[in-house]
Amino acid sequence: MQLQQLLYFVAVAETRHFTRAAERVHVSQPSLSQQIRALEKELGADLFGRARGNIALTDAGETLLPLARRILADADTARREVQELAQLRRGRVRLGATPSLCTGLLPEVLRTFHDLHPGIELLIEESGSHDLVRELARGSLDLALVVLPLPSPSPALTTVELLKEDLVVVSSPEVRAPRRPVRIADLAGEPLVMFRHGYDLRELTVAACRAEGFEPTFTVEGGEMDAVLGFVRAGLGVAVVPRTVAERAGGDLRVTPLAGPGLRRTVALAHRSDVDPPRAARELQRVLLDSMAAAGGQTASASTKV
Repeated sequence: MQLQQLLYFVAVAETRHFTRAAERVHVSQPSLSQQIRALEKELGADLFGRARGNIALTDAGETLLPLARRILADADTARREVQELAQLRRGRVRLGATPSLCTGLLPEVLRTFHDLHPGIELLIEESGSHDLVRELARGSLDLALVVLPLPSPSPALTTVELLKEDLVVVSSPEVRAPRRPVRIADLAGEPLVMFRHGYDLRELTVAACRAEGFEPTFTVEGGEMDAVLGFVRAGLGVAVVPRTVAERAGGDLRVTPLAGPGLRRTVALAHRSDVDPPRAARELQRVLLDSMAAAGGQTASASTKV
């Protein structure tokens, strides 16, 4: 049973005339009649009574008509929905990002993407790189903004480097001003507001302190980005955060650079190597890369499989 045959059948059923039905569906009358006969043969029943030139539905035809209309309507809906997806009028992108990137990088990029494609639904998952890599491997995400290097062992992912970003120290203007610029060693004994476990910034900061031979001192730990900045504003300690986050945090925080070589992180966009992202996800990737290029961020000219 073919959709074309059902279309011809409905046309005859509604016009009660083979010639007018053929004109309606833009086919020759012999071709239409041939397809109707083929449909009747497949179903094993006559669909029309043809006595004395009067075309009337048989019981089998009456039974098939509402089903055929429903099938044709569903096929038309499927066709339109797929076309809308292909033309980016509808769709969904599942994007993962670390909390600091959700605070700093993503809002303007997502606004640009939404302005271009308002019908695309954006689902954002906020987590650390370890968790995001796991969700990519499970197929729960289309794309993820992660911090390189990726945790080892990692699934086969394709990454595109977006930017390299300096980390800075933020503090409340009301507390003792740290020496400018701050060395990692200067953080020994300094009260730190620390992110929760699994946060890339926590691991990076703790590793840098240990490389200088000391364990960092935490006054508060376990917060997300907004909470950490709030604790710093309250004078509970200092924190190490990305420069873009510090710049967007407002003038109520003192921002102090780290002395060379300092700390930097590399942000990349990742997706599974064995699965092509949906077109909407590929379009979001393009918008991200264009935004980074316009902002002067360092972007990679080629993908890297890790």
